[in-house]
Amino acid sequence: MKHEPLTDAEEAIGKAVVDSAFRVHKELGPGLLEKIYEACFCYELDKKGLDARRQVDIPVVYGDMRFDEGLRIDVLVEGKVICELKAVDRVNPVWQAQLLSQMKMAKKRLGCLINFNVPLIRDGIQRMVL
Repeated sequence: MKHEPLTDAEEAIGKAVVDSAFRVHKELGPGLLEKIYEACFCYELDKKGLDARRQVDIPVVYGDMRFDEGLRIDVLVEGKVICELKAVDRVNPVWQAQLLSQMKMAKKRLGCLINFNVPLIRDGIQRMVL
């Protein structure tokens, strides 16, 4: 399935996300709690002048019903890019599906699944585009 190209803004945010993940992983390494990586990751994004909101609830709309609970984004960057953060030994494929569902529900085209519990962070970053 071919997608429309991302905007320059989305691409720039995506690069900042990857760079911030690299910086955090270089400084802290693997083995810490997810919430520590989340705080440090958002700090790095903030230093770049980007708005990074943590634990953002997004509504689920089904037909004419709206649910305001139950779906939460780990980090939303500039209101455009969703980041799902993990600190686990193995990434569960359900998290990829979760990120794609969040992207669809929130109408965002770019998402990153980032697992900090890896020896090399490049092996822990998965970029997804709708």
